[in-house]
Amino acid sequence: MINKLKTIDKPSIIISIIVAICFIFSIIFVYNNHGFYERPIAKVTENTVTDTTETIDLYENEDTIFTQQLIGELKNGEEKGQSIQLVNEYSSSGAYDFPYTVGDELFVSIDEDKPTLTGNITDVKRDKYIMIAMWLFIITLLLVGKKQGLYASFSLAINMLLLSWALDLYVSTGFNLLWIAGIAVVLFTVTSLLLVNGRNEKSYAAIITTILGTFISLLITYLAIWFTEGEGLYYEEMSFLTRPYEMVFLAGLFIGSLGAVMDVAISISSALYEFYQKDQAISNKALKKSGFNIGKDIMGTMTNILFFAYVSGSIPILIVYFKNSSPLGFALSQNLSLEIARALAGGIGIVLTIPIGIYTTIFFINRKRAKS
Repeated sequence: MINKLKTIDKPSIIISIIVAICFIFSIIFVYNNHGFYERPIAKVTENTVTDTTETIDLYENEDTIFTQQLIGELKNGEEKGQSIQLVNEYSSSGAYDFPYTVGDELFVSIDEDKPTLTGNITDVKRDKYIMIAMWLFIITLLLVGKKQGLYASFSLAINMLLLSWALDLYVSTGFNLLWIAGIAVVLFTVTSLLLVNGRNEKSYAAIITTILGTFISLLITYLAIWFTEGEGLYYEEMSFLTRPYEMVFLAGLFIGSLGAVMDVAISISSALYEFYQKDQAISNKALKKSGFNIGKDIMGTMTNILFFAYVSGSIPILIVYFKNSSPLGFALSQNLSLEIARALAGGIGIVLTIPIGIYTTIFFINRKRAKS
């Protein structure tokens, strides 16, 4: 019994050691990777606020502008190790700027034509914070999901690379973005579900359900926009794009609804297969009834999740509109039209996925019954 436990624990111990080594190496690297950047990086060593200015804007909102004198040590480039003087102006509202403290690392541009080493702040070096947040996410996945959590991490990394590849392909070649998004959706679905759940009938049922649910929901959304000629949709937030707004919006709908549809598909598939495993004599009618009961419970929560996820990003701009006495209807229509459309498209996908998932899973269960 003891030997059996030791055998079972060995893979977990090996994985834990590998994860610990990767964690330590990545943290050490990200704190000392200045030489890999082409842009100069300065680490703040001194900061002093030298001036404050009270301002009142057109809408009688008070604000205070602070001027901050910074001294930083250059961490890369030919001037590495030298001190550089920087000036930072930030407002009390902190909408577009913020103060810097000792220890912050900043990307700077150096003024070559001045006798003393001075420069301007262009951005903040945030990679170490991103790395720490990423490792917190991965460790949580591993603690909760164990082996499945590890596969989920691999799946996420692969999907990020696939998305980057898809966008690069569109920008560099100009291929139809919807076709690229469609191919990406299929690849996202297959890699995610096969990696996390393995090669089995449950995964196959979830893959087919996800692809059908996502494509049909996009088709319905496209037809609705086509019939209404896009009335009520405002693309002002995409005004900086030099590409067709509607195409980019539909591609975003395509990929955005995928996560919720995939979640519903695997939930239905896993639940019905669990019922079948416990009672292989269970009838299709009982499976169907159980599937629809599960779907009804999932439907409301998942639709709300989509709504809150999309709408939450518009809260800052809505506050700005309301602060400036914009009418409620105007503020909502201008800023939430696309978000609500995304949430509705995702909701359509969720609702359609429930019956598709039930009948697809029952089909695979019947195939398994016929073989046994």
